[in-house]
Amino acid sequence: MNHAPALSVRQGLVYVSTAAIAWGTGGPAGAMLHGAGQLSPVAVSFWRFACGAVLLLAVARSRPSWRAVLLVGPAMAVCQAAYFAAIAQAGVAVATMITMGATPLLVAAGGRVFLGEPLRRSGLGCAALAVCGLAMLVGGADAITPAGAGYALLSAAAYSLVTLTTRRMPADGVAVWGFAGGAACLLPLAAAGGLLPAGHAVTNVLLLGYLAAVPTALAYGLFFAGLRVVGGTTASALSLIEPLVAAVIGVVLLGERVSAVQAGGAVVLLCALAWLTRGELRGQPAGASRQGETSC
Repeated sequence: MNHAPALSVRQGLVYVSTAAIAWGTGGPAGAMLHGAGQLSPVAVSFWRFACGAVLLLAVARSRPSWRAVLLVGPAMAVCQAAYFAAIAQAGVAVATMITMGATPLLVAAGGRVFLGEPLRRSGLGCAALAVCGLAMLVGGADAITPAGAGYALLSAAAYSLVTLTTRRMPADGVAVWGFAGGAACLLPLAAAGGLLPAGHAVTNVLLLGYLAAVPTALAYGLFFAGLRVVGGTTASALSLIEPLVAAVIGVVLLGERVSAVQAGGAVVLLCALAWLTRGELRGQPAGASRQGETSC
């Protein structure tokens, strides 16, 4: 039996956009934990998932989803560990912009190849803009390394897999049991490299608490809920808000630099984002289901 989604498309867009803003603060928080707490990227990801799962279990009642544990969990573990590894190699701004810039392209390609979802001409135009913006972001980076770019692209590929496979799964179950599965995958690696943070205990606890609550439990809960009514390609493109937020924080608080070419690339990506969002709102009536369909 089909049920009408609880959210309208406009509300779904707000949910996904809010999630992207919250994600933009997660990279800097993880970078501070990596530096101040001397935690490896894998350990940061483990604590983020474990604490996020605990928070969601405390407020939600969802039955165990083995599909989320076995499929979404490992993909999220790879996504987060590779993301924080990219930050360690290339910095918050560059790593986030490459990861989120590549994701819409991978989601659009994956949806077409594996799910048979059509690509509209407007979607091809959006993809072309995103490619140009991504090329500017990578080409304008002074300190980027092959390892940093590789980790960022690996994170994007895993994130795309999560986006494509969770659109028909219950939002609350995906988040909490995906985190649980991801934490289980990361625990052996995190323990081998040092599981407990060093340095000032209060600072580490506050950073971990924020990382688990805002850019993890809240953001992923909103994102998975928004995916019920927003196309996967559009949702991933809306996530391009994240690199803008992360770049601003990286420059203002962490002393990182973004070149003029990279800033131009960010503008191009945001133009693709605006194009997709406009098409989503014009092409789908409020409240209509987006199951099995992408806007691109």
